[in-house]
Amino acid sequence: MPLSPAAELSLWNQRLGRVPDHVWQQTELKTLVLAGNALTELPADIRNLTKLRMLDLGHNNLAHVPEQIGQIEGLDFLYLHDNRLATLPAALGRLAKLRYLNISENGFQEFPEPPCRMAGLVELRVTDNGLSSIPDCIGRLGRLRELHLRNNRLESLPESVGNLQELRHLDLRGNPLRHLPEAIASLPRLEKLDLRWTTDFSPPAWVHGLEERGCLVYF
Repeated sequence: MPLSPAAELSLWNQRLGRVPDHVWQQTELKTLVLAGNALTELPADIRNLTKLRMLDLGHNNLAHVPEQIGQIEGLDFLYLHDNRLATLPAALGRLAKLRYLNISENGFQEFPEPPCRMAGLVELRVTDNGLSSIPDCIGRLGRLRELHLRNNRLESLPESVGNLQELRHLDLRGNPLRHLPEAIASLPRLEKLDLRWTTDFSPPAWVHGLEERGCLVYF
């Protein structure tokens, strides 16, 4: 199947079980959707697709992703949600230009380190996992505007979230919160703080200061 230089290929929800070999020959692809195909693995051949800007691997059965994805250094959007991932390969930290990462609905018990090295991230989604803590390295993501941590096991956040000076939206719904760092109150661009469905959490006084300056706070 011939493809144009600006080609997009969607094989969404075809239950393929395996990606056809011809896909890895389409080296001009910029968008590749492989969601909903019951995939359990991907070959290293994915490194051939060096021009990819968007890769959707959501809604599969992947327990691992190949480290060769880290060689696609121009990638902007990476969807890995609804798989069986518990770790990410260190090589993914090379995706310094990535703007959107979704690793929700997986099996992460610990926050994976590679996203902390994705300096270009604007939106990070890590909802519906088993995280009990967020590492200090989250503070390195100086361009981050949205951080979605809904439905984990978080009791607090690190003080380093105060370094997220571009953050607009912080979603902490459904966590057993006990404490939040006051550094959140100093985030200059925060527009929405979502604390709904938290267990026995009494919002600190500084939260009202956020509301007074126009930030939407949901309890």
